[in-house]
Amino acid sequence: MFQLTCPGKQCVKNDVLSGLTVALALVPEAVAFAFVAGVEPLVGLYAAFMMGLIASILGGRPGMISGATGSMAVVVVALVLQHGVEYLFAAVALAGILQILAGVLKLGKFIRLVPHPVMLGFVNGLAIVIFLAQLKQFQVPGADGNLEWMTGPALWVMLSLVALTMAIIYFLPKLTSAIPSALVAIVVVSLIAIFVPELGARTVQDVLADMTGDPNATMAGGLPSFHIPMVPLSLETLMIILPYSLVLAGVGLIESLLTLSLIDELTETRGRGNKECVGQGVANTVNGFFGGMGGCAMIGQSLININSGGRGRLSGIVAALALLAFILFASGLIEMIPVAALVGVMFIVVIGTFEWASFNLLGKIPLADTFVGILVAVITVFVDLAVAVIVGVIVSALVFAWEHAKQIYADHFIDDKGFKIYRLRGPLFFGSIHTFNNLFDPRNDPDDVVIDFAEARVYDHSGLEAIDALAERYLKYGKKLHLRHLSQECHNLLDQAGDLVEVNRKEDPKYHVADDRLA
Repeated sequence: MFQLTCPGKQCVKNDVLSGLTVALALVPEAVAFAFVAGVEPLVGLYAAFMMGLIASILGGRPGMISGATGSMAVVVVALVLQHGVEYLFAAVALAGILQILAGVLKLGKFIRLVPHPVMLGFVNGLAIVIFLAQLKQFQVPGADGNLEWMTGPALWVMLSLVALTMAIIYFLPKLTSAIPSALVAIVVVSLIAIFVPELGARTVQDVLADMTGDPNATMAGGLPSFHIPMVPLSLETLMIILPYSLVLAGVGLIESLLTLSLIDELTETRGRGNKECVGQGVANTVNGFFGGMGGCAMIGQSLININSGGRGRLSGIVAALALLAFILFASGLIEMIPVAALVGVMFIVVIGTFEWASFNLLGKIPLADTFVGILVAVITVFVDLAVAVIVGVIVSALVFAWEHAKQIYADHFIDDKGFKIYRLRGPLFFGSIHTFNNLFDPRNDPDDVVIDFAEARVYDHSGLEAIDALAERYLKYGKKLHLRHLSQECHNLLDQAGDLVEVNRKEDPKYHVADDRLA
């Protein structure tokens, strides 16, 4: 059932006020990411509006905020540069379709395969990325047109306003929670900058002018209009945009689902990953046909929303509609907001996002987990979020396989019939095959050998083939191998040994082995 906001009288007020706060924070990042992608500011602002509105309505995580993101923007830089913005729109639309398919095929469940050390590395790396992105606001164009760091009074004004913003956000909730502290901080700092013009505080309009090179630049615009991407409908076009679409879809879903997991943990509720895939997909498809650059969930703005009291879908809807209202009617007011206020809000987000407790885990958790967390954080900062998560999962899987490969062993004895009994314990899979083979001595074993799998588990095709190969080794010496407590899937694959391998079927369990032949 669609639930617009959470139960309770305060929910609507909290969602509306937190949505307004988020909308203010969306503006500069949407503009900045548009320039990262090499497109006009309105393309980023439209993307933030459409992503925020549609994902809030159709997505699987109430309270999570979506918009134009840097992780998606950096993917399409080369595409825009080489082929133009129309190919960007086509690639975004195709990426949305791929994300919808991922949701329909219920692939969102695979986010559960991401280990906790990878999640720690993800949030820590993302916190560092958000922090580094804010440092750009401490740079201004120099006399030669190149960016240089602020100095003198300009720097002190910037630092003072950032500190004031952070202080209001930190201390106000100790006095009252009636109004989101981030919204109060933005309003107070903006009023100071307006009524004390001698401070010369940099505003959103100043940043926009620096980015465009036009001192009269504005973020004002009209409603996004339907627009079919002007690209040739040909196989060649598909080959150009498909690689970008695949990466966009993957990056968008990984960031969105990881953000969903983080919000689940903070709110002690559970979102729906597959529904979020569909919601993100529909939002990106609409972006492609309405002139937006696409996007995904935004961890920074989502945390602002949650920390400001936003819990329902209404908060995301209000944020998106408020952003549209800024574009249509109130661009002048938004352009007056000091950049320092928005930087202060994001610094608070950085502090809340970073898992400071991870420092206490050093030396208390396995070295491999520590390595994975640091590796993911470093790759997130210097390469890409999607690459970082994929590498982290692969390294974690290899560590898991290596550790479990050493856990297979067997007790053996001779029974009263003269049979040698091997009671196997542990997992049999591709990583433990070498150890498994070394447990047996076909040359010196008696004529009848029994392997009991009651306390072992066969996990994959490699394990099944190892059993079959072992049977052939005993066959080579004219000996008979008896197998007990194997699953039906193992019976189906043990065909090479024929009648010379005796299998006790009566005591065999009914569990399924992950094997492509069963698909």
